[in-house]
Amino acid sequence: MDVEKIVKEMTLEEKAGLCSGADFWHTKVVDRLGIPASMVSDGPHGLRKQDQEGDHLGVNDSIKAVCFPTASATASSFDRDLLITLGNALGDACQAEGLSVILGPAVNIKRSPLCGRNFEYFSEDPYLASEMAASHITGVQEKQVGTSIKHFLANNQEKRRMTSDSKIDERTLREIYLAAFEGAIKKAKPWTVMCSYNRINGTYASESHHFLTEILREEWGFDGYVMSDWGAVNNRVEGVKAGLDLEMPSSGGRNDALLVKAVKEGELDEQVLDKAVKRILTIIDRYHKNKKPNTVWDKEKHHELARKIEGESAVLLKNEGVLPLQDTDEVAFIGYFAAHPRFQGGGSSHINATNVLSAVEAAKDKRITYSQGYEINTDQENAAMKIEAVEAAKKAKKAVIFAGLPDSFESEGYDRTHMAMPDCQNSLIEAVAAVQPNTVVVLHNGSPVEMPWINQVSGVLEAYLGGQAVGGAIVDLLYGTVNPSGKLAESFPIQLEDNPSFLYYGGEKDVTEYREGIFTGYRYYDKKKMAVRFPFGHGLSYTTFAYSNMKVDQDLMKDTDTVIVSVDVTNTGRVTGKEVVQIYVEAKDQSVIRPVRELREFAKVQLKAGETKTLRFSLGNRAFSYYNVEISDWHVKTGGYTIYAAASSRDLRESVSIRVQSTVKIPMKYHLNSTIGDIRSDSIAAEVLQPLMEQFQKQSAIGNSDGDASKSAISNEMDEAMFRDMPLRQIFSFAPSLTTQEELETLVDQMNEMKKNN
Repeated sequence: MDVEKIVKEMTLEEKAGLCSGADFWHTKVVDRLGIPASMVSDGPHGLRKQDQEGDHLGVNDSIKAVCFPTASATASSFDRDLLITLGNALGDACQAEGLSVILGPAVNIKRSPLCGRNFEYFSEDPYLASEMAASHITGVQEKQVGTSIKHFLANNQEKRRMTSDSKIDERTLREIYLAAFEGAIKKAKPWTVMCSYNRINGTYASESHHFLTEILREEWGFDGYVMSDWGAVNNRVEGVKAGLDLEMPSSGGRNDALLVKAVKEGELDEQVLDKAVKRILTIIDRYHKNKKPNTVWDKEKHHELARKIEGESAVLLKNEGVLPLQDTDEVAFIGYFAAHPRFQGGGSSHINATNVLSAVEAAKDKRITYSQGYEINTDQENAAMKIEAVEAAKKAKKAVIFAGLPDSFESEGYDRTHMAMPDCQNSLIEAVAAVQPNTVVVLHNGSPVEMPWINQVSGVLEAYLGGQAVGGAIVDLLYGTVNPSGKLAESFPIQLEDNPSFLYYGGEKDVTEYREGIFTGYRYYDKKKMAVRFPFGHGLSYTTFAYSNMKVDQDLMKDTDTVIVSVDVTNTGRVTGKEVVQIYVEAKDQSVIRPVRELREFAKVQLKAGETKTLRFSLGNRAFSYYNVEISDWHVKTGGYTIYAAASSRDLRESVSIRVQSTVKIPMKYHLNSTIGDIRSDSIAAEVLQPLMEQFQKQSAIGNSDGDASKSAISNEMDEAMFRDMPLRQIFSFAPSLTTQEELETLVDQMNEMKKNN
């Protein structure tokens, strides 16, 4: 397809028409120019292709497809290669079904446990979210099928999601919410980006030239097309001007006509419309040139892959020697989810699964009994079920309770109002634990829950929403066929009120203020030294690991350099296992308000019992930087930094120090309101001011004491603080005869001139 030639031959009406869908899932056909339709489909973790009547919220049936674990689970794998493998599988499925773009992955930050769509998002940490997304995108697009990374931008709640206004400062946007998209887009180059419904600082995402053009295209180099979330268009003409290329779904021609009218009346430059058309045509052409309609979609093989992925992703939160189970153990499986697992979330990503494997079915060759224990469609306790479950637990050697959140507790479209599990489930867990000391809880949920029973049980396995083969994967993990290796991609607070966004989450009417700023998740908990139920990055294994011999290849580096960090990891246990080594960086100089430490790299490694491997990590400028709003860029402050090799954000195993030298000169312009402390901290400026400061300290009242030794120490400390924070102009108040304003302004000019020349 000669895109340039075709666009020149298109009528204005055809151009406008191509910029909106033909229906719910297809782009428009232009037969006379040979422009074919292309089909997109929901499905970050499986296809939701609708052959009949389309809808966006999973109400109508879709084709049978393999449901893989959701992002809440796969992010906990911390395994880039695993996400590429998942993407490859999704790409094959898309090729087999004639889908040009799969709508995902979703990388919005988990700002609060309450977000109804958290099950579909990766992490509270932007680096982890970005890396997982990049691998997912790479895997899909290796099969010549496009992805649509979403929802760009700041879509962190379901409440009023189509009109809410996310009020976020520039540094927080850059370091947290944009960063999750930035790395994935630069690294993996998704074919498309989906903009979100909400406004950001007053402007709808679909109309933001700043985000869709200035940042996304001009800064990050994105060259695909931007599509709207379904129904996210507010003003179509303004959207095209901003960089929104494709409106989905069809507007029935209404917005097409508005674009035609805007061009004819001079409100919209036709060349801007041409750019949108070219971007859409380029992606359509890319897919059709690489269509592979004979691709075999091996659903049974993908079912087994789903089981493997969940086995790599589930997180062993607690284990007091109760796991792994033995084949000879008599075990009571308790809970509705043991026989009917909740394996995916509700809404637009809902998959019509080919096969659902429960834990009861997967363990049919084990010595288990099953009791339902609780109702799923009500939070009312069923006394008979509870008694039966308790009796079964008494008779067994161990009990495994399958619990979590029902569909009604979390879904796209609405947020949770609390972080609790159903009361009937909590009550059941406490009753079983009271009679059975060897009780394990398996959790099926898309986001953190409060655990009032945590000290009464011996083990907890977080399965998240683990896809259609979750039952098999859980049995593999419980019985030790697979050694748990997942690590939490989010912090589990003890209670909802501990979350940094608690006071402002959801907002008032249509406005949501992100007042916690850059302190999301562990960045907040670790800064406050606050107790959490389980920290970010936490996860246990059936073996143990030791870290040693951590090194850097240089002790001093410039911010234009790259440092290589190495650390030895040894499996000190008796069985093969996998460890996720997390690299955090901490700035020793905390004069800039920033988190204590931040995740900057990670790697997952498999080790046999007794085996040691050396892992190497490369850290560049961004690993040490923060976003400096004064220069509107990332900035490394000259100083010392500590690099940690850790098993979680709280489990710091090894560390090494390094000094980083900034090569960026930030212009400092001094004035009469500059403080003496700031000037003294600058060797160049301090040299100019030093003679005046010596005279000032002799002549001013500052520094005098009344002769009382104990009071003198206090006075001196007070005087020093006052002197440090005093603006230059106050010299006139404390020593009026020392200098004139003209003389002081001359000194200020000298300082600024010397700074400029140095």
